[in-house]
Amino acid sequence: MQALIGSFIHYLAVEKGLARNTTSSYQLDLNQYWLFCQSQRLDPLGEGRSAVMAYLLKLKKDGRAPATISRHLAALKSFYRFLVQEGVISADPTANLESPRLAQRLPRVLTTEEVDRLLAQPRTSSATGLRDKAMLELLYATGLRVSELVSLDLADVNLEHGFVRCFGKGSKERIIPLGSVAAFYVSEYLTRARGKLTRGTNTPALFVNQQGRRLTRQGFWKIIKKYARQGRITKVITPHVLRHSFATHLLENGADLRSVQELLGHADIATTQIYTHLTRTRLREIYDRTHPRAQLDG
Repeated sequence: MQALIGSFIHYLAVEKGLARNTTSSYQLDLNQYWLFCQSQRLDPLGEGRSAVMAYLLKLKKDGRAPATISRHLAALKSFYRFLVQEGVISADPTANLESPRLAQRLPRVLTTEEVDRLLAQPRTSSATGLRDKAMLELLYATGLRVSELVSLDLADVNLEHGFVRCFGKGSKERIIPLGSVAAFYVSEYLTRARGKLTRGTNTPALFVNQQGRRLTRQGFWKIIKKYARQGRITKVITPHVLRHSFATHLLENGADLRSVQELLGHADIATTQIYTHLTRTRLREIYDRTHPRAQLDG
C-alpha cells in the first residue's frame, strides 16, 4: 500500500504538476487512512468501500470539521481513481460518495483603512523593515498567494515594465501588473536592504530572511501577525488576508469578475464569485447604515 501511495504522489507531482504543499497534504491524508486500515484490519484494496466508509465515520466521531472530512475524501477519491487507471483495482469504491455539505464561509478582509494601517507599520530604516514593507506592498498590489510570494525569484520581478511573474497551482504561469507604490518599495529593498540580508550568499530568492535564505511561509505568517498587532487590527489575520482584500477592493471599485479571476489565478470563476457575495454583503451594511429610510423607526 505504501508503494502505491508513493506512486500516486509521484504521479501528482510529475504528471499533474501539483505543488509540493498539495502533494504533501495528499500523502499525509493517505498515510493516515492506511494506518487506520491497519488498525482495523481492513484491506483498502479488497474492501475499499467498507474501509472508506469506516474511515469517514471515524473522522466524524473524532469531531473533525466537515471541511477536513471533505479534504480526506477528495484525497481518497483521487487515489482510487488513480488505482483504477493503473489497473490495480477494477472499480472505484468511492464512486457516488458525496462530501459533507459545507457552509459557505466568506473570506476575512480588511478595510482600506486597515490595510493602510498595516502597511504603515514596518520601519523602513532597517533592512528587515524595508523587506517587510516591500513584501506587504507587493502582496496587496498583486493578490499573490503567500506561497507564490515567498517562491518569487529576482528574475520574476520586472520593475522597468511593472509586472510580476509567478507560478501558481499546477505550475501555471501568470503575469500580474505591479503598481508604482509596490514597485518603488521593491526597488528600495533591492537597492538598500537585500544585500545586507544575503551577506554575499548567492541565492535567486527575492525575499530572504536574516540568514540570507529564502523566507518561508511560516516566517511571513509571523511577520504579518506582528504588524497586525502593532497596527491594532483586531480582526483575525490569516496568511491570505491581503489576497482576499485585494480581490474585494478591486470589485468594490468596479473591476470585472473575469479580470479579477485572471489576476488571482483561479481556474474556475465560481471560486472568484465568493468575493461578489462579500461585496454585496458590505453594500447592504453600508446601505442600512447610511440611507435615511433604510430602517423602519420603532
